[in-house]
Amino acid sequence: MNIQSQSRTIAQSKVRTHIRYYILLIIFLITAVNYADRATLSIAGTEVARELGLDAADMGQIFAAFGWAYLIMQLPGGWLLDKFGSKKVYTYSLFFWSLFTLLQGFVGWFPLAYGALTLFILRFMLGFSEAPSFPANARIVAAWFPTTERGTASAIFNSAQYFSLALFSPLLGWLTYAWGWEHVFIVMGVIGFVLTLVWIKFIHNPPEHPNISKSELEFLKDGGAVVDIDHKKTDTAKSGPKWSYVRQMLSSRMMLGIFFGQYFINSITWFFLTWFPIYLVQEKGMSILKVGMIAAIPALCGFAGGVLGGVFSDFLIRRGFSLTVARKIPIVLGMLLATSIILCNYTDNNVLVVTLMALAFFGKGFGALGWPVIADTAPKEVIGLCGGIFNVFGNVASIVTPLVIGYMVKGLHSFNMALIFVGCSALMAMLCYLLVVGDIKRLELKKQ
Repeated sequence: MNIQSQSRTIAQSKVRTHIRYYILLIIFLITAVNYADRATLSIAGTEVARELGLDAADMGQIFAAFGWAYLIMQLPGGWLLDKFGSKKVYTYSLFFWSLFTLLQGFVGWFPLAYGALTLFILRFMLGFSEAPSFPANARIVAAWFPTTERGTASAIFNSAQYFSLALFSPLLGWLTYAWGWEHVFIVMGVIGFVLTLVWIKFIHNPPEHPNISKSELEFLKDGGAVVDIDHKKTDTAKSGPKWSYVRQMLSSRMMLGIFFGQYFINSITWFFLTWFPIYLVQEKGMSILKVGMIAAIPALCGFAGGVLGGVFSDFLIRRGFSLTVARKIPIVLGMLLATSIILCNYTDNNVLVVTLMALAFFGKGFGALGWPVIADTAPKEVIGLCGGIFNVFGNVASIVTPLVIGYMVKGLHSFNMALIFVGCSALMAMLCYLLVVGDIKRLELKKQ
């Protein structure tokens, strides 16, 4: 019996499992819910504004509440990840953002005078809770994927934002139409609680996963995966952020180009997450039920672009192109396509408008390789902290874009300048990578 057991163990150790793909699937699904929770207010926004008596500027401020908190928590969130590990921090993050999503469904219970303030606070707390999610995703991918697969893996989890809009926009639009806007938040909150239980049960560090084979673990180690990322306690993890490290990252021309590039790319994202459905209702006269279906089309194109951008970039690397060229070509091509959003100002044909929006969102997805680039360039000592700084820059757009567009629409009674603003953001992202970033390579920190 012992001999049979040993033989079975030896045989199993030679079989390479593929647990990393299941891990990526869970990250993908949770990231899709993460973005759906951010977009709930954009789908229900017209009805919420009508019930609470809010104008475009008020909605812009409430949309921006998420961004303020998300921004404030990036550096603390990155440090918490480096100190306590991805699984623990992500568990609390997922639970609380689901709670604050759920509570938004009860804003109508408050007196009208306090409704807007209550919604602002809950959106702020949603951003506070979601802050560690993307740096955690980057750490998990760094731990579970070798270098040759990391670009595609990062692009897949990042593309969940587009899949989210494609999957949830019709559902949330139907919920708003059939049951009322409150159920948008309640349903998404419940989904989040279920995923919290899935996360706790199935997510582990590579060496601790009960189903990983020795062969797969060795494959990850040999391929450059940081499998012990949550066991190596760096100085940063023990004593808090090393501000000398932060200064070095902020004084690197390459890193600054990447950080500012992410800001401009995210400006496009936040138009689609906040104002796009409202644009279709107010500017194009569509019903909320129709908008829920129509909003899925650009989102599906963004999802396709997001996956194809990462696959194409890794393909270029396998064909012998340098890392710099392989990352920059999809970014430049994608951002050029994203500028097509400006053309929507020159047509009243709704089919053509949706087509141009879909092309723009495809381009944005194809060129949104910021997280793979961070995986290529972040200093090994502070991957979580670097991801936090990257998200700080990127999510300034979550504050600026809703506010700027809100005031543009209120002052000009039109979305024309808003679409020009979004198109110019795509051009600026392209210029950051072409003129500022230079060679893409791992940043080596000087010990101080």
